[in-house]
Amino acid sequence: MEEKKFDPYQFIGFILIALIMTWMLMRQPPVEETNTIPDETEQIEDKSTESPSDIELNQEALQLSYGTFSDLVKPQENRSISIENESLSLTFSTKGGQMTKVLLKGFTNYLNEPLYLVNENQFLNFSFTTLDGRKINSSDLYFRSEKQKINGTEVLTLKASLNEQQWIAFRYALRPNDFMLDFSIQSQGLQTVINQNGEQNLLWELKAFRNSRSVEYENRYTELTYGYEGEKVSELSISGEDQDQIEDVQWLGYKQHFFNSILIPLNRIQSVDLSSKSLVESEDKGQLYTKEYASKIPLESNGEFSHSFQWYFGPSEYKTLKKYDLGIEKSINFGWGIFGWINKSIFIPLFNFLSSFLPFGIAIIFMTIIVRLAMSPVTYKSYVSQIKMKVLKPEVDEITAKYKNDAVKRQQETMALYNKAGANPMSGCLPALLQLPVFYALFSFFPVAFGLRQKSFLWADDLSSYDSVYELPFNIPFYGDHISLFPILASIAIFFYTMMTAGQQQAPQQPGMPNMKIIMYLMPLMMLFFFNNYASGLSLYYFVSNLLTIILMLVIKNFVISEEKIFAKIEENKKKPKKAGGFTARLQKAMEEAEKQKKRNQNR
Repeated sequence: MEEKKFDPYQFIGFILIALIMTWMLMRQPPVEETNTIPDETEQIEDKSTESPSDIELNQEALQLSYGTFSDLVKPQENRSISIENESLSLTFSTKGGQMTKVLLKGFTNYLNEPLYLVNENQFLNFSFTTLDGRKINSSDLYFRSEKQKINGTEVLTLKASLNEQQWIAFRYALRPNDFMLDFSIQSQGLQTVINQNGEQNLLWELKAFRNSRSVEYENRYTELTYGYEGEKVSELSISGEDQDQIEDVQWLGYKQHFFNSILIPLNRIQSVDLSSKSLVESEDKGQLYTKEYASKIPLESNGEFSHSFQWYFGPSEYKTLKKYDLGIEKSINFGWGIFGWINKSIFIPLFNFLSSFLPFGIAIIFMTIIVRLAMSPVTYKSYVSQIKMKVLKPEVDEITAKYKNDAVKRQQETMALYNKAGANPMSGCLPALLQLPVFYALFSFFPVAFGLRQKSFLWADDLSSYDSVYELPFNIPFYGDHISLFPILASIAIFFYTMMTAGQQQAPQQPGMPNMKIIMYLMPLMMLFFFNNYASGLSLYYFVSNLLTIILMLVIKNFVISEEKIFAKIEENKKKPKKAGGFTARLQKAMEEAEKQKKRNQNR
């Protein structure tokens, strides 16, 4: 077999052929490009370049999904229309007939920016079914707008028309200088189109904006509230996720701490599905939203749509909400039971009166002085009881040492001493218990007092928020990234008050029981951490209140009562025969019977 050899002539021939073909291609004129893939502009305007077959396919798809309403779903110009009065500026979209913006005039957020309750963060959809089984969503429809002014009321009608005789309309009416909006869903000529027995729902969703410096603190008072079954009011959980189905609903409130969006149906709704989700996990300065709300409201129909509502967008202020006489003022949580009654009947009128002619910080101080003076008789009784316990403490210590191995006998002798001396260990506790309703009522009042919002006092530029005097370059767990001064002052006042009262305590440390003195001394430190992110108005109240209490106790001790006189009175009581009766005597008798029963059991 002949061996193959390299042929240089063949190689040169291939090179020449390649060069000739390259030259011919370079000499060929360029071919015009045909745009098979549209650019970005053409993609946006692809409707105008669609082929007739594509348009027919889209129309067929719309007809299949929306039937009679398919023409109202075809893309059109989405326009914005606004109505406003002295309090609100509302913007609506012709796509879906939805409200896209709600601006509260005269209010700003913590960044001093215009305050929006709605700004592309709300979704409203009215869904219904047709006779041929299709589900229609109003959010997919395009509406025509008609705006007019009737007796000073701005009226906006957004209408989606099948023809002149058949349409569905959303009507919004805003009266002058009002936070309340009238809202209705109406239709005409749709008896032959909609299914009367089909499902009809109004879906209202909202993500609540963050409007305060401390998003965690604001989130504690941001909640979904609702009125139901007559005068009842309740709310979903402020933490995590929560949902519920509520019957006989009067109103729904999407509260954003100091502001509220409240939907009030003209006729009570039989059942509503509610959900709330907290979006706050930590004190994040970049957090935009606090809660995510949703309500699914089933509506009934008699062949046409005729559903009327009122919609409140405004401050969560008691007197503002109360004037509508709809019960929506109950969306403000002033505390349950007697605590809420104390706030509504006493503290709200008192604070409104004081703040009408005094700066808000001074009004808090004067209200605190009035409360402490009103509670001074209770303080007096409590302090006298403490003095009596202090005077009897040496004798109680002797009884404790004598019967240290017999707890029942020790208690019997101690009760006998109290009864003989005319002292009651419970008399020091009862006055403190009487002050608890006032204490808790004010604890509930200050965080929701709208009047404190963005009102300054001394170094605090907002009494409804924390009064930071120094921003830390790091975050301390459970404390925060700043130092508030009013909580520090309040903690110092509580510490000195604890020092004064701890000296009067006579009860010995019981085995197995926690050391109450240690707990008492921990209270100022706990308050320092707990209130660092709370409203400075509340910390101001506690500081002034404890300072006044210390002053009252010093006055009582030095100018009102005398330990020597109390000691003399106790010695005089010991000499008198003590009439059986009273709580101490009954307790002593019960303990004696228990001791006798114990001895009988031991002798068996």
